[in-house]
Amino acid sequence: MTEKDANSKTPESATPGTSWEHDLLQRLAFASLNEQRKARRWGIFFKLFFAVYLVALLLLLRADDLGGKALAKRYTALVDLDGAIAADTLASADNVISGLRTAFESKATAGVILRVNSPGGSPVQAGYINDEIKRLRSKHPKVPIYAVIGDICASGCYYAVVAADKIYADKASIVGSIGVLMNGFGFVDTLKKLGVERRLLTAGKHKGFLDPFSPMNPKERRHAQNLLNRIHKQFIERVKEGRGAQLKQTKDIFSGLFWTGDQAVKMGLVDELGSASFVAREVIGAEEIVDFTYRESVLDRFARRLGTAMAQTLGTEFLGRSPSLR
Repeated sequence: MTEKDANSKTPESATPGTSWEHDLLQRLAFASLNEQRKARRWGIFFKLFFAVYLVALLLLLRADDLGGKALAKRYTALVDLDGAIAADTLASADNVISGLRTAFESKATAGVILRVNSPGGSPVQAGYINDEIKRLRSKHPKVPIYAVIGDICASGCYYAVVAADKIYADKASIVGSIGVLMNGFGFVDTLKKLGVERRLLTAGKHKGFLDPFSPMNPKERRHAQNLLNRIHKQFIERVKEGRGAQLKQTKDIFSGLFWTGDQAVKMGLVDELGSASFVAREVIGAEEIVDFTYRESVLDRFARRLGTAMAQTLGTEFLGRSPSLR
């Protein structure tokens, strides 16, 4: 074969190979593009599906509440106060007041029930709730508010609800504990036995007030007792204001003791025995109950727990010994 013949056949033999490879690469490219388009379509589909699912779930969770508020012409509004009353709990003044305001402002509300189950807590938070109940009663004179006690309504809880129009309880409910406390521990002798020296530096003569590792200062003790007595007096004044002539004042009623619901009725701390459903049906006359209690979202719950953890880590020792209506 001559050189001319070889050169003349090279293009003819190369062309089919080149065309086949080009076609294969083109098909692979198109196949890859099609797969990417499908993947994008499925991604968009799943995102939309997940979004619709979340919306539907939220609507289902709120369906009863929204339906009741939208359809009922007249109902009893319910707000729960459950647990210790403190700024960082679900029974905080902000949460309870938020529910009460919304309940009173609803045009279909025939009456409000504040259903309580709490051992007490912060006198400040309890005072906020008491003040707001009085304000709302004055602003909405045609809408009564009744407190209904569950297992317990002691100390700060009673401080909060004594402003209601009437108070109801079960015969076995625990009611009372009208008093104030500030507690802690003393470890002075323990440190001596262990051979540990307490080193406390302060700027201010009484900045180490009630330090658990230092001996009790008589002047500071008197100051703390005066503080407790003053808060106790405020508590007593609120109870007398709220219960009026119904209150049967005895030597023990403001002593910090507590009683059962049926005893509390006789003492004037409670008006009658009855549950929330009883009050809605027989007293308010609107048997349908719509819940206006503040409900914590997942994000709020996470933020609250994070804030609580930080407060516990960074809080001072004195905060742990603040006065408490418990």
